[in-house]
Amino acid sequence: MRHAAAAFLALALTAAPAAQAQSDRQAEGQALDMLKRGIAFRTVAGEGNQTFDYASYLKGQLVAGGFAADDVRIEKSDDTAFMVVRYRGTDSARKPIYISGHMDVVEAKPADWTRDPFTPVIENGYIWGRGASDMKYDLSTMVATLLQLKREGFKPGRDILLLASGDEETSMKTTQKMAAEFHDAELLLNIDGGGGELDETGKAVMFGIQGAEKTYADYELTFTNAGGHSSAPTRSNAIYSLARALDKIAAYQFPAEINEITRASFEASLTSADKPMAEATRRFLANKDDPQALAYLRSYPGLTGQTGTTCVATTVQAGHATNALPQRATANINCRIFPGTSTKAVMETLTKVVGDPELKIVELDSGTVASDASPLKPELMKLIGKLIHARFPGVPIVPSMSAGASDSMWFRARGVPSYGVSPIFMKSSDGFAHGLNERTPLSEIGPSITYYRALLRELAK
Repeated sequence: MRHAAAAFLALALTAAPAAQAQSDRQAEGQALDMLKRGIAFRTVAGEGNQTFDYASYLKGQLVAGGFAADDVRIEKSDDTAFMVVRYRGTDSARKPIYISGHMDVVEAKPADWTRDPFTPVIENGYIWGRGASDMKYDLSTMVATLLQLKREGFKPGRDILLLASGDEETSMKTTQKMAAEFHDAELLLNIDGGGGELDETGKAVMFGIQGAEKTYADYELTFTNAGGHSSAPTRSNAIYSLARALDKIAAYQFPAEINEITRASFEASLTSADKPMAEATRRFLANKDDPQALAYLRSYPGLTGQTGTTCVATTVQAGHATNALPQRATANINCRIFPGTSTKAVMETLTKVVGDPELKIVELDSGTVASDASPLKPELMKLIGKLIHARFPGVPIVPSMSAGASDSMWFRARGVPSYGVSPIFMKSSDGFAHGLNERTPLSEIGPSITYYRALLRELAK
């Protein structure tokens, strides 16, 4: 009997990896099929929006894979839709885990593309098409992961909810609706944020975990005059007033700011920074108001936003005729506001900087909301580090703050700690999200499923 048991155990140990490999291949195949089908749905805001159809397709896959139909809810909203998938846990009293992503994509004009943006093309190890990276790739691998967990009979200790919005690229109204309903979670994993960077040789450079977002805000600046004939100029000229205002805003720099996320990010950068950058970073970390350190860091476009709020003029309209004095001149000032600072406070600062009583300034409705940075959870950071290092030993794990905005913003604003945790590693030269000929390497499908599977098993066990 001992020999029989030992033989059975040996057989089981041999069969287990083989069974897992087969399951992995099945999940990878499902993910690729769903990605190809997903790209073909034109989930663009406006007439012909197919987000509801895409959600219905995903629901069909989930129900076929063992989810109860009642646990996959699709709700229409204007021309789009959102989807809520509940993977039921064994203890409904425990706070759930949320997973956030979106089904919509930005517009893509076929005439501008080398390939049709809504026809998936596999070529040279990449999949091409709108949404190939932002973000039908991660959505497909996540759904495939949930289906694999079902096949394995995994019973989470708490509910897992996948919250897929339908207008993240535009108004975020579906996100707001879901955040209003779902805001009592242990944490939210945003699979539309974070991710790894490869250098041009394919070596892993770093992995970022998005823990904060800057608030997006637009302000309209307006000057108006009575106007008149251009042959009789007056001292008041709306264009000149606006030009002076823009000069003052261009010269102004908002105070330096730092939080737990950006401090950790700057500290992590020290290992790879050259000597001048490392020195400036150390001085900034020691004293954020150090003028030389701040000036050095803000001389790099990629870093200036990490040190505080930024505002920049993006559009200007002025005048109504070439032979008339301008009656109106307006400009849009786009700001990315550091967490903890209100949009009202920024508007008040802009008003003071311009210092002209004739200025009229209004905040435009941008569909965003201010949200504080999420706390760095040591256990989550350790877990993600373990999973990433299993693939790329020693790669730096770097907390990051994005310039905004993602769905996380609305959940953070309601007190849900939210983290961008996408496992995709890519070269910077392959980053074409929102651009022409968007693509992502197919080699990330398998590692993504392995990562998501382990992450969910651990967090929801």
